Amino acid sequence: MSSLKDLRNRINSVKSTRKITQAMKMVAAAKLRRAQEQAEAARPYAQRMQRMLGALSQSVEDQPTTPKLLSGTGKEETYLLVLCTADRGLCGGFNSNLAREARRRINALVSEGKEVKVLCVGRKGRDQLRRTHGDYIVHTFEDIASPQLNYDAARMVADYVIENFDAGEFDVCQLVYARFRSAIKQIVTTLQLVPFSAMEEAAPGQEDAQTGKAAEGESAGMDGSVYEFEPDEESILADLLPRNMAVQVYRALLENNAGEHGARMTAMDGATRNADDMVDSLTLTYNRTRQAVITKELNEIVSAKEAMR
Repeated sequence: MSSLKDLRNRINSVKSTRKITQAMKMVAAAKLRRAQEQAEAARPYAQRMQRMLGALSQSVEDQPTTPKLLSGTGKEETYLLVLCTADRGLCGGFNSNLAREARRRINALVSEGKEVKVLCVGRKGRDQLRRTHGDYIVHTFEDIASPQLNYDAARMVADYVIENFDAGEFDVCQLVYARFRSAIKQIVTTLQLVPFSAMEEAAPGQEDAQTGKAAEGESAGMDGSVYEFEPDEESILADLLPRNMAVQVYRALLENNAGEHGARMTAMDGATRNADDMVDSLTLTYNRTRQAVITKELNEIVSAKEAMR
């Protein structure tokens, strides 16, 4: 049985931890509101740009002047996986879910005989993959959201991808990130960046029915009109495809940022509740132990008095 002093020390320690988790929860809640607003504000532009480029790309398919970012290399031998995670922990299973999806994709591609390279955006993705798939990591971007996440950070990642694609380092590039749904739910999602694809793919078991319905509604809303472009479609695509890549990376980083704060708020709320339960349990144990000590001392006094008679 623990002594009263040990129990008091444990209670004080848990109370101190509870103050930390409560403070982290409040900070995450404050940051979540702004991050959620940014993520939701970026969605319409990114989705419309994807949709517009998707419609535009249909008119130049199989043309010899088609931009390489749209047509690809004609091969699917080497894959670049861009894994977006957080730089900090204490956010529940947020980073682990993203790393698990990355490992699943790496293993699936390797089993098909493909060469895989991983670009980590965020320190935690690198740390989790390093133990089992460290040989596949080619580069890591750290603290790109510090002190504040902006478009320049996304453009830096997109420029790295484009430079390596132009150098022939890979054939297909896929972006893995967490689409923000709510503070307690983030949907692991994959978007193909190279060759350009307008379709997002949710991880197995994490499909979002509402997102699917929204995409279906957008496609149905197209009126099938024929447009003339000035300059030609190839020139427009050559200029917009790199920009679109930066936009999609920026959107993914904003979604990840909101998901990270939501997951951290939820995790710290759970930790605070657990600390409350532990304090109650330890206090009950402390009172019982204290009562037992008092009873024992009283019995010893009574026994000593009886012995003196």
